[in-house]
Amino acid sequence: MVSVSAFGAIIALVVAIGLILKKVPPAYGMIVGALVGGLVGGAGLSETVSLMIGGAQGITTAVMRILAAGVLAGVLIESGAATVIAETIVKKLGETRALLALTIATMILTTVGVFVDVAVITVSPIALALAKRGGLSKAAILLAMVGGGKAGNIMSPNPNAIAASDAFNIPLTSVMVAGIVPAMFGVVVTYFLAKRLIKKGSVVQDDEVEIEDTSNLPRFAAAISAPLVAIVLLALRPIAGIAVDPLIALPAGGLVGALLMGKFKHSNHYAVSGLGKMAPVAIMLLGTGALAGIIANSGLKDVLIDGLTASGLPSYLLAPISGALMSLATASTTAGTVVASNVFSSTLLELGISGIAGAAMIHAGATVFDHMPHGSFFHATGGSVNMNIKERLTLIPYESAVGLMMTIISTLIFGVFKF
Repeated sequence: MVSVSAFGAIIALVVAIGLILKKVPPAYGMIVGALVGGLVGGAGLSETVSLMIGGAQGITTAVMRILAAGVLAGVLIESGAATVIAETIVKKLGETRALLALTIATMILTTVGVFVDVAVITVSPIALALAKRGGLSKAAILLAMVGGGKAGNIMSPNPNAIAASDAFNIPLTSVMVAGIVPAMFGVVVTYFLAKRLIKKGSVVQDDEVEIEDTSNLPRFAAAISAPLVAIVLLALRPIAGIAVDPLIALPAGGLVGALLMGKFKHSNHYAVSGLGKMAPVAIMLLGTGALAGIIANSGLKDVLIDGLTASGLPSYLLAPISGALMSLATASTTAGTVVASNVFSSTLLELGISGIAGAAMIHAGATVFDHMPHGSFFHATGGSVNMNIKERLTLIPYESAVGLMMTIISTLIFGVFKF
């Protein structure tokens, strides 16, 4: 197998980041970056293309499961179930605990299978109304939602968890369960940081608060049924030894939820909508796979391992560090998890680190820098509360602190104490 130099792998990442910053679609940016990196790194044109195609082929199973998950996401979003879940949580916790309510509401939505940026957008109308009534700043409510979304993201059946479970060949539920304790710490940090921002930054104006029509929304029990069914089906493997693949469990949960909400006749519409939301992710992941193919066959792994060895740091730190670095490069939890998992999974397993430990630490690490400005998450979340770019940039250190806390806890659990 032809090998690419570490310099070539770094060039691949730099070119990909540069193109994404120039608003080139991420899939194309990573494909071009991979091509340039392979050529600069010493591989010929045909060898470079072969490495790229091999990398993309390695994530096709994850792409299939992600597309299937679109049914569940479509049902949750288009039926109004996601809105009902969020509103119910906020009402139960009350306006006096508005920031905690927003954090938990976004966490729950992301946990049950809604994309983190879509979860923030879904909760944002509620957040704006609460902020206006309670005198909370936009920075406070946005950090509460983003932090909650990050926490939910590491214990959900989202594309990043699917990719990590595939790369390490472990059950999806294992990756989800591994994120629970770190996520709880993430929620606590988010709440205290958001409280510090209550009076900092811009405030919500009257014309930014919308009154939504809630007359045709399902009841809470029906709304929560779709993700519950999906999670129960996934849990049959560790509980009863019955393996139900996410390719079946996630769309099945969505269809059962649509049936229980009395909206089964709209199932095709929900599926089409969900596919539309998942398709850009699937396409991006093919580009991500091409980039991973170059990095996986480069000397970059050896450079990182040698660096850890020379510093005297333990080898398990390769997992969270690689997750964080790849999320910094791609500005995406999903892409960061995919690249780090596909590139470093075999190395981590050879170092004696279990599959669940490697997947959990990479997954948590990928939340540290997934909100950088060259990614869509940064802009989508800022736009959800009508925040300008300058103010949105000021939240980056706080968001990174939330991701870092979850990564530290995950590393302590799976790296230091080896639970």
